[in-house]
Amino acid sequence: MAKTVGAFALIVALGAAGLLVSPMMATDTVVTMVVPSMIVFGAIVLAIGVKHGEYRATR
Repeated sequence: MAKTVGAFALIVALGAAGLLVSPMMATDTVVTMVVPSMIVFGAIVLAIGVKHGEYRATR
C-alpha cells in the first residue's frame, strides 16, 4: 500500500511540476484546478485497477 501511495504521489507531483515549470498555465490555475482533478481522477482509476487486479487474481 505504501509503495502504491508513493508512486501515485510521485506521478501527481511530476505532472504538477511539469505544468508549473512550463509557461502553459497560471500557477493558481494549476494548484486550484488541475492538481485536485489529477488526484480525484487518479484515485478513481487506481481503485478500478485494484478491483480489476483482485478479480483477475481470483480467476
